[in-house]
Amino acid sequence: MATVARTSPERARANGIELCWDSFGDAGAPPLLLIMGLASQMIAWPDEFCALVAERGFRVVRFDNRDIGLSTRFDSAGVPDIGAALTAALQGKPVDAPYRLSDMAADAFGLLDALGIARAHVVGASMGGAIAQTMAIERPERLLTLTSIMATTGEPGLPPPTPAAMGVLLKPPVTTLDGYIRSYVETWKVLRAGSFPDDEALDRERAEAVFARGLHPAGVARQLAAILASGSRKAALRSVRVPTLVLHGDADPLVPLACGVDTAESIPGARLVVIPGMGHALPISFWKRIVEEIATHAA
Repeated sequence: MATVARTSPERARANGIELCWDSFGDAGAPPLLLIMGLASQMIAWPDEFCALVAERGFRVVRFDNRDIGLSTRFDSAGVPDIGAALTAALQGKPVDAPYRLSDMAADAFGLLDALGIARAHVVGASMGGAIAQTMAIERPERLLTLTSIMATTGEPGLPPPTPAAMGVLLKPPVTTLDGYIRSYVETWKVLRAGSFPDDEALDRERAEAVFARGLHPAGVARQLAAILASGSRKAALRSVRVPTLVLHGDADPLVPLACGVDTAESIPGARLVVIPGMGHALPISFWKRIVEEIATHAA
């Protein structure tokens, strides 16, 4: 792999908070913003993955969402009652949350502002896909293209996670390094939905990197509450005219394939690409295909 220029992580003022970000590739190349999912730091977009996208001619920017990693934490907002939030969401009642996905979308726009980026290709995975969809709904003029990966519209009635995946989502937080490594390995075994030796060999190293940057279970709970409080985007997505790619694995245990199909059907002209054997993860063995799809769409 060719050596790709990259910046050191730094913090930018965005939407009244601070977001930790870094970038890969030529600073003058077309910008491509990566948005990660629930409980996931920006390093869940691995360096090597970012470099592969940058090699296709993009300035790749990744960042920690609010309440995760090295970005601003909202501890003064307290810890939401996720059981109550889930119950309210299932009953179609308002969900109490300190912020919503619209606020997280505004964070992303604020980061683009801070970096002097008027328009960007926006790629989001899972909750990041929901944030990217929200960006396309609220300020479509800022997006060159949208790529929504393993995400949902949030429409009620879509298939739920498998019991194992729901268990991963709601398991109690771990505070020790050894405990976190075990939890990380168990979590990704479920979410990858298959055997991926290349990734399994890196699980310990990746878990240590996440732990070193800092765990924040209360922030994860607030992010989950934001998802539940934001409701369905299905009706609003019908107005989106941003060129859209929807990527989804057919083995996804957390956000089943029907959710990706619904996303593609809700956005006029969206192209759906189903990746056989992919669960709710971005395994190394699928990188070539995923990068090809993202780069071709953005080009």
